[in-house]
Amino acid sequence: MSEEGQAKAANGGADGQTAQKQPALAIIRQYVKDLSFENPNAPGSLDPEKGAPEVQLGVNIQARAGDNDLYEIELRIEVKANHGEQAAFIIELVYGGFFVLRDFPPETLEMVCMIECPRLLFPFARRVVADVTRDGGYSPLMLEPIDFAKLYRDHKGQMAGQTPPVGHA
Repeated sequence: MSEEGQAKAANGGADGQTAQKQPALAIIRQYVKDLSFENPNAPGSLDPEKGAPEVQLGVNIQARAGDNDLYEIELRIEVKANHGEQAAFIIELVYGGFFVLRDFPPETLEMVCMIECPRLLFPFARRVVADVTRDGGYSPLMLEPIDFAKLYRDHKGQMAGQTPPVGHA
């Protein structure tokens, strides 16, 4: 095929038509924005006789649009671990990413910010949690993979199901 034929094929087959731009997602930078590790009952909570603590996990995602297709995504992870009523450790992590999101249809942009971006950040945030628990004297806490699509659907379902209390607009 000639160069002209290749150009026409790339442009949809006709002169003057432009090819539909494909969406592009790129991570510009990722970083620990905030990290807190509390080990309030050490060394008593580190006693191997107590076994592994019971772990509760909370996850939240925040997205902020910037200029020129730039978005800051924050993956917030909160871990509370207890031996019965006694706290073993508490972790609060905000792991951020700076993304370029270009040529996404407006109706899909929220899903990309709330599903795909945190999915890309999660393995790195998981490593931070594992390292800090290990450095705190525990076995590394390896968080299970998170289904960000399910979290997004659940959140949207909750928002759609919310009705204001009687007497409130």
